[in-house]
Formats: sequence, C-alpha cells, structure tokens
Amino acid sequence: MKNLSKITLWGLLALPLFTACSDDEVNNDLGPLVPAEDVFGKANDVFSAEEWYPGGQLGTTEKASYSAAAPAVENIEGMEEDFNTGEDFFEHLYTFEQAPRKGLGPAWVRNSCIHCHPSYGHGKRQTEYRANTIGNGYLLVIYHPDNNAYISEVTGMPQTQAMSPFKAPIDENQITIDWRPVASMESGLSMTFPDGESYSLIYPEVRIPQSAFNTNPKPENYDVRLESTIGVYGTGLLDALSDEDIREQWRAEAPYVDLNPAMWDKDANDFKASAYYSAPYNDLGMFRGTHGPVKRFTYAMTRGSLQDGAGANAIWNITNVTRSDRHWLYTTPAWAKAQSEDAEVISYIKDNGASESSILHPYYADGTNEGIAARVNDILSIASISKKETFDNYLFKGAPYNGEEEMTDKQYYQFMVWHRGLAVPAARNLNDSDVKRGKTLFTQMGCAQCHRPSWKTGNDNMWVDASIKAYADANGLAKDGDYTKLLPKYPNQTIWPYTDMVQHRLFMVNDIRTGWCRTTPLWGRGLSRLLTGADDRLHDCRARTIVEAIMWHGYSKQSDAYDSTVKFYNLPKADRDAVVKFIESI
Repeated sequence: MKNLSKITLWGLLALPLFTACSDDEVNNDLGPLVPAEDVFGKANDVFSAEEWYPGGQLGTTEKASYSAAAPAVENIEGMEEDFNTGEDFFEHLYTFEQAPRKGLGPAWVRNSCIHCHPSYGHGKRQTEYRANTIGNGYLLVIYHPDNNAYISEVTGMPQTQAMSPFKAPIDENQITIDWRPVASMESGLSMTFPDGESYSLIYPEVRIPQSAFNTNPKPENYDVRLESTIGVYGTGLLDALSDEDIREQWRAEAPYVDLNPAMWDKDANDFKASAYYSAPYNDLGMFRGTHGPVKRFTYAMTRGSLQDGAGANAIWNITNVTRSDRHWLYTTPAWAKAQSEDAEVISYIKDNGASESSILHPYYADGTNEGIAARVNDILSIASISKKETFDNYLFKGAPYNGEEEMTDKQYYQFMVWHRGLAVPAARNLNDSDVKRGKTLFTQMGCAQCHRPSWKTGNDNMWVDASIKAYADANGLAKDGDYTKLLPKYPNQTIWPYTDMVQHRLFMVNDIRTGWCRTTPLWGRGLSRLLTGADDRLHDCRARTIVEAIMWHGYSKQSDAYDSTVKFYNLPKADRDAVVKFIESI
C-alpha cells in the first residue's frame, strides 16, 4: 500500500538536483537524498524553524507520506505494533464472517476505509456514484431542504450496498452526478483575471429518484448533496487542542463574522450546550461539569473527540461492524419494513436459511413466510432498539449479529492507536523565494484569519471512550486511572494546521447542507497529487485546483472570504502562482 508514500521528503527536495545529475552521479543508496544546501529545519526571513514541522516534534514525519506513524508512537515501546495492526483494519476489506475484519452487513456504505481515503488523503471527484470505486470518498447527504434535517428513511450515511438477498437501501445505479459549469460569478467577479488569464468553476448536481429507495415509506421532499472525505493524518493533533483555546478563537471572530447559531450563543459569547459532546470528561479526576469535549471534527462539527470522531464512528457505521460501545446495527425501520415485505427476499431466505450454518439462518425463524417476514423486520430494525437484551434473542453464527462483538475492544483500541498516531508530513521548500512571497501574500490578503496558521496543543488529557477503558480494565493497563497514556499523546506542541477550527459560510451554488462548514486544515495537502493522483478540493471536490478553490471563496459577496478572494483576484499572475506554491508547500 505504501511503497510510493515512503519516499522521503529529503528525496522530494532533491528531485531537481537528482534529474540534473549524470548517470555517474546518481545516488543508488536506499537512504534519503539530501539537498546540496542543508536548509531543512532552518529558520529564514519568513519562516521559523518550527514551521518545517507542522505537527510539532511529536507529530511530524519527514517522509512524503500520509500513513507514517508519528514520533509519539515510535517513542513508546510496543505502541508501533498496535499502530501497525490498527492500520490493517483501515487498509483491508471487511467480510461477513472471516476474522479479524468480520461483521460486514447486512447493509453498508463501503467495505473498507481505504475506499474513501485514497492513500489516506482526500477523496477524488467522481462522475458517478459507485461504492466500490477506490477513491470515491463521497457520502450522500440526503436531507429536507426546508429544515436541513436528514431524511429518516435511510441512515445518515446512506447505504448503497447490501448482502443477498436484501436490496440496498438505495439503488446506486439510479444515482446521477452531473457537473455543471459556472457561467458567471454571483458576486460579479469576472471569470478572467485582470491580466487576461481565465479560470473555470464547476459544481455537482446530484439526483436520486424516489424509485431508487428500497424503503417503506419512501422519502419525500428531499434534496441531495455530496460530502467527500478529507485526509485522516494529523487528526490526533487536532484532538489535542484544548477546549478553552478553541473557545477563545470563536470569541475572537464573533465581533467580525456571524457564527453558527446551532453552536454559538451570541448573547452569552460562548458555546451552546449543543457544541459539546454529551459524555463528560471523567479521567484523572478532571470532571468538567456535564459535558465532554467541544465538537471539532467533520465539516458540520458533529464530533467532539477523536474517540467519538470520524474514524471511531465510521468503523461502525460505514461497515456496519458492531463493537461493545456500538452494540447495534446501523439500519432504519423503513428499510427493515420494506425488506420484510419483499416476496423475493422472503422466498430466498426460505430456500437458503434452514441450515444453522447459513448466514441467513437467524432470519429463517420457523420457516413460514410470516415468521421470516417478522424476523427480518425485527433484526433489521435493531438500530431502533436500545436494550442489549433484545440482541441476545438473536444469537447466531455469522453476520449481522453473532452474540459477541464483531470488533473486539482490543481491535478497536489498536485501530485508535493507529488513527491518533498518524503523523503530518513535514513542510517542503520553505526556503524557496516564491514560497516565502506566497506566505507573505497569504497573510496580507487576510487568508490567515480563517486558515489560522498555528496552535499550541494543551496537556492532551483526552476524553477516552468506553471500549478503550474496557480493554484497559480487562488487561490491567490503567491501574492508576490514567487511560490517556494508552494512546499517542501530543502535549504542548506548536502545530501548523492552517485552520481556525471555526465554521464559516461561502454561499456557493449548491452549497454544503446548512451552508456552515469547518475551515479545512491545509497542512500536507500539497502532497495530494503525488500520493493520491488527484488534487481535488473543497467539501465536494468541486475545485480541481487551488486557484479554483480560492475563487469559490468569492462566488458570493456574502462569503466570509469574499474580500480576501478579491485581493487574490487582483494579484498579478506571478503572485497568484506564489500563493499556490506556498499552499502546496505547507
């Protein structure tokens, strides 16, 4: 998986020299190719020495890689082995019954994590929705436009795959993605820069006809948007930011821009209760009232901790693999009802589910049409049932539920060691005159107001979830009550993610659901083309280049970034190129 990603950054810095060498001068060593001028990690007139290490000393890798373990992992004896095992859960396919990646189904979004995160990076722009396409990082966002609420007939992360004989909640063959060109900017900005260079913008229109839904009832009055995955590297460092520092950033911006009223109480100048994860901190005697970490992950900022974040959530609801703290299926009653009423489903189970060794046996019940239908409805409705006792009524060998966790607490712990232990690639070319000029312009244009360059992590006394605590308690690993030492930690690190951890609005055509979107970190994105083969940007990959991404910020005069976009628009080409080169280097 990672042959290409293990190229060292020294090698990247040396590429111009390497290609200029004669055959006699080619370095055939397997070690790094060191540039002629030793500048890596050295301060200059624009960049500090720290900026070469965007993840700090504990979170930066000098490899051109999104998949490398951070020094915080490598420095602790035995943790790298757990990291490597956790990596396996990310990289390989899940199955119905084969350990260790078992439990897929009865419906799922993807059968592996790597499908959505090619080379651990940002998803790629797609022209059709196919769950099994590597690089398709899209999630279908299906919601009611009158109130922005997700439809209830399918899961919040809609599934287009199912095990036989069940029919997927959505027939992906009926999904269409059309890319529309922007004829003119709503803000009035020309599609041609003042120096004559032109640019173009496109955006997706996604349609799912009602006939594509295998549910009862079928949804009505809905719209569809796309949200693509972002890189998973460095998320542990964002988890290490303190709630207090994030709150102060929101307060600093409150006088100048509108903040999401679902998160921010303007009158109190503070977060609302809904901005926090509901489970309280309780480690090391650090009880902080009735709430847990402030939400900071996903575009919509729905997750408050990495242990309740995108990866911890996705390992359950993308693959539908249960574990001790997610001891239920990710399904909906509307899908269960439709499958229980489908004559083809009932007939197939009747013919193939009698044997106790069959994966369909739990649905067989008494073998009558009525009994099978009732059992299908019961099992596939299990997401709506909260009591564990209900699950114990359906003990069986195989998926979707087998009376034991499909992912053990230890396996989940190893997955989270990997997730929290991913390093950020070191910065590149910071001694280049154009890159230095680009940073200066980036700041002068006001881009750094939202893409805040640096943060200082706190003590990183993270919130720890029930599964990891259960694993630690069962193995006597946290007798002192400190569960946080079981995972990679990043205390007191100066990091350079280039995000303010605040939600803003750009008012783009066919915008993200609700319009509010967390400022995406820029660190490491300049390696995307090398590591993933694509450089698509923004929440739905509508921007094919950095220039397009910037210009989308100025599509509307209402955009929080309109003024900065106008300044970029009026730069001469050499300066625009310098800004792009800077963004590619951090």
